[in-house]
Amino acid sequence: MDRVETRDNDAGGAPPGLELTILMPCLNEAETLGTCVRKAMGYLARSGIAGEVLVADNGSTDGSQAIAEGLGARVVAVPARGYGAALIAGIAAARGRFVIMGDSDDSYDFTDLDAFVAKLRDGYALVMGNRFRGGIRPGAMPALHRYLGNPVLSTIGRVFFGAPVRDFHCGLRGFDRDAIRALDLRAPGMEFASEMVVKATVQGLRITEVPTTLSPDGRSRPPHLRSWRDGWRHLRFLLVFCPRWLFLYPGGALFLAGLVATALLLPGPLHVGSVTFDVHTLLYGAGAVIMGFQAVQFWAFAQLYGAQQGVVPEEKRLTALLARFGLEPALIVAGLLVLAGLGLGVAAVALWGAQRFGPLEGMGAMRMAIASVTSMVLGLQMAFGAFFVALLGMMRAGG
Repeated sequence: MDRVETRDNDAGGAPPGLELTILMPCLNEAETLGTCVRKAMGYLARSGIAGEVLVADNGSTDGSQAIAEGLGARVVAVPARGYGAALIAGIAAARGRFVIMGDSDDSYDFTDLDAFVAKLRDGYALVMGNRFRGGIRPGAMPALHRYLGNPVLSTIGRVFFGAPVRDFHCGLRGFDRDAIRALDLRAPGMEFASEMVVKATVQGLRITEVPTTLSPDGRSRPPHLRSWRDGWRHLRFLLVFCPRWLFLYPGGALFLAGLVATALLLPGPLHVGSVTFDVHTLLYGAGAVIMGFQAVQFWAFAQLYGAQQGVVPEEKRLTALLARFGLEPALIVAGLLVLAGLGLGVAAVALWGAQRFGPLEGMGAMRMAIASVTSMVLGLQMAFGAFFVALLGMMRAGG
């Protein structure tokens, strides 16, 4: 992590043991930062909460730092660029027990934070704003984000992880500082918003939502957010953090579909009405078996290594299965598959020999050849995969 420089607005700085830090990431927000800081300061004064306003500055060159300090905010200089990088540094520097973070573009109302504070005091570790319940004012959110990006990504997050959140990407949210720091958040970009919700859900933290109003921001320049680039980064994070949906479910479905097709077509052609499925379909079915098995293996690899590195949550059932079904049993099964494939290959050659090694008549030899190659490929995949899993186990034991 890059060095973080903190500049207090007075000699002594804010006292430790505060209840609330209002945190704003900032990169050249001179047009709106002053308004946001004034509103946050006014909220703290009016509510009587012992707190501070903290600006995590990401290298502004428009005087944003001086504006914030002049209004009584504390500024943290964050050399590492990115929305997530700024917020990670800001959370680390925060002195409040609770943190409420929000964009410094004046799209969120820092004078109306009572609902967040009340839920935090009730024991919720993460309190998300929900703009779809609170209201999106005209011009505040592009139609692409409102009707496609946010609903789709939020739905994926709920399906993949069971998160009780309907607005994954609301920039106004409150949380228990220690609980969120324990999640070891790492995403430096906009996907940080998804990472916080996903990891909080996986770790079983108490999460709730409160209605939040989104207004058009007060900037004259375009926002830092890039719809397609940042949308892809969110989707990429959700997929990578959930190997089950990325590899296991699609791979398992592909494997089973291919297995059914292979079993039906290996004995001979299959007639369904006027349509005949034959050896060409069998070849695709065998390919589906191989590709599906490989995807399931990638799930096991990604799950084991990701959990080992603290990137994805541990899959305890997989760990228990591998503890009982180790390298040697896997190699025995792999060896049997390879031997079966060789046997089928010998049978295919025998059929060819019966036709004096000339042009083959019928599809029997081709069926056996397809089955032979499929069995040998599966056996080799299983053997190599078993050795790789054993290597991961050695790395885990060594660590």
